[in-house]
Amino acid sequence: MNRIKIGVRLESLEAPFRRALAVAAELGVSGVQFDPVGDLAPGALTETGRRQVRHLLRTYNVELTALGCPLRRGLDAAENQQQRLDHVQQVMALAWDLGVRVVVVQAGGVPEADDDPRAGRLREALLLLGSHGDKTGVRLALETGLEPGPRLAEFLKSLDTGGLGVNLDPGNLIMHGHDLTAAVRALHGFILHSHAKDARSATANRLAQEVPLGHGDIDWLAYLATLAEVEYQGWMVVERETGESKAADVAHGVGFLRRLLG
Repeated sequence: MNRIKIGVRLESLEAPFRRALAVAAELGVSGVQFDPVGDLAPGALTETGRRQVRHLLRTYNVELTALGCPLRRGLDAAENQQQRLDHVQQVMALAWDLGVRVVVVQAGGVPEADDDPRAGRLREALLLLGSHGDKTGVRLALETGLEPGPRLAEFLKSLDTGGLGVNLDPGNLIMHGHDLTAAVRALHGFILHSHAKDARSATANRLAQEVPLGHGDIDWLAYLATLAEVEYQGWMVVERETGESKAADVAHGVGFLRRLLG
């Protein structure tokens, strides 16, 4: 039995929060991911507001798969790093209150050289957040794509914390020219969450670009087989970051995945 569950990222539906939840329910998915920004930001969402969010999730019969945590700069950047660390911890606390245990973040690329100052800053930041996750029960899922999967796996293995893992994004990996199968296998044991995003890789005649699910260079049957090989049984959240009809592309992507997963 295939235990991968389909969700959608609410930002891709281009609608206010409550309406986006209704659209997700209409699509028949069982989970949603959203970014806590604006009125949903940790500092803006009161205890009453948090109860209302939990109530809306129950009303539309969808589970929260993860919270996103968009950052203007990576955790490897020195400028205002402490503010970003504080914000990530606030999002982790919000995730706990909303009943989810994964926060997705683009932490910054892992430098090739271990003696690169950025590597040291990223290591210290992730150790701090990973330790915080060990104590609170909320884990940080690093977005894949900026570096090859084996390099990211090597870096994570060097950090002595169980509070860190990855959000596997096949589209990001393809757009950055990385081997998708090698990434899945190398990151075995670290995959906490997954996006479903398609892409075309760069060639001499075109730039790398995100495309609707099923229209890119990813062999989805092979990809799903590799996920089964490493026994991933979590969420696969359909995401569309570009395009003129993102909501329609998400709906198509949900149907595409549903057919593949049976």
